[in-house]
Amino acid sequence: MGTVDEFALIRLLTGGKQSTAFQREGGVETGIGDDAAVVNVNPGTQLILTCDTMTEDIHFKPVTMRSRDIGFKAMASAVSDIAAMGGKPRFALVALSLPKQTPLERVRSLYEGLYDCANRYGVRVVGGDTTSSIGGMTVSVTVIGETAAGQALLRSSAKVGDVVFATGYLGRSAAGLDWLLQRNLPLEPEGADAESLAYAKLVEAHCRPLPQIEAGLALRQSGLCRALNDVSDGLSSEAWEIAEASGVGIDLIEERIPIADELYTYAAASGKDPLDYVLYGGEDYELLGTAPAEHALELQIALGKAGVSLHLIGYVNGEHSGVRLIRSGGEVMPLDKKGYNHFNDVGGKDGV
Repeated sequence: MGTVDEFALIRLLTGGKQSTAFQREGGVETGIGDDAAVVNVNPGTQLILTCDTMTEDIHFKPVTMRSRDIGFKAMASAVSDIAAMGGKPRFALVALSLPKQTPLERVRSLYEGLYDCANRYGVRVVGGDTTSSIGGMTVSVTVIGETAAGQALLRSSAKVGDVVFATGYLGRSAAGLDWLLQRNLPLEPEGADAESLAYAKLVEAHCRPLPQIEAGLALRQSGLCRALNDVSDGLSSEAWEIAEASGVGIDLIEERIPIADELYTYAAASGKDPLDYVLYGGEDYELLGTAPAEHALELQIALGKAGVSLHLIGYVNGEHSGVRLIRSGGEVMPLDKKGYNHFNDVGGKDGV
């Protein structure tokens, strides 16, 4: 990384990225440059705190993500946790560990992506830490969000008789990763061959996932959403988390699960079941939740007005525990409680 010292590096990575006016407008009293940030929070609100880490060769590789995408996704994965609580992200802290010989341009590009995401969702980056590493690069993002007191949406609030919904297409990120790993070519420079263009949406879903902040806010403000979770580890895993936290069973209906055309196309070309990407892939960062069945249509209309598609994909069942899939032919298939496991699948999946 050359001879740039720590403070010069901090100035290089953060200087001019967000104006003092932008920071103060968001409640920042004292930002980057002191021992800690000082922020103002409105009375009658609760803070939501989350942290996500991405590590080289576990969460990303040169053949799967550009530096700018790494930064964007590191911020997006943390912001998504705020969306899953129905909150609004406010502030972020970024910790970066990197080998001493890391090219400066790689670090600069990572931070450009990180700020791309932060600015998109109104997140003020107020500090963090940098350190050297004897291994690969690691970037950890802490995001502080807020919500009205007592209104955070929890995994543990599902009730028997609820419908289960998802906010968008699932499985595309995992399919994009699968294609990138099979291709095994650096993403720079970008390929423009026919196959790359055909799967561009899958790659975009993997490298630049969009946390569903507006959907989470709309769900909370509707007063009709009960449990909520973000899909980071696959539909099966996230449904299990809601089922266990709420002490209920969940039945997912195969024919109601939305699958994008490009996922069908890729799965057919690869000889794989598209549902496997949906159930066990993850990193889509769409939202999965429950709501009273009698208000399902009302909730769909309310979310539609906010520009969010809400798909009703199942229901909460009190007659069993865990998660089941109701196949198109009527077969009932118990689903494994699995998704991406960081300690069993090291070097495999590219995300959290």
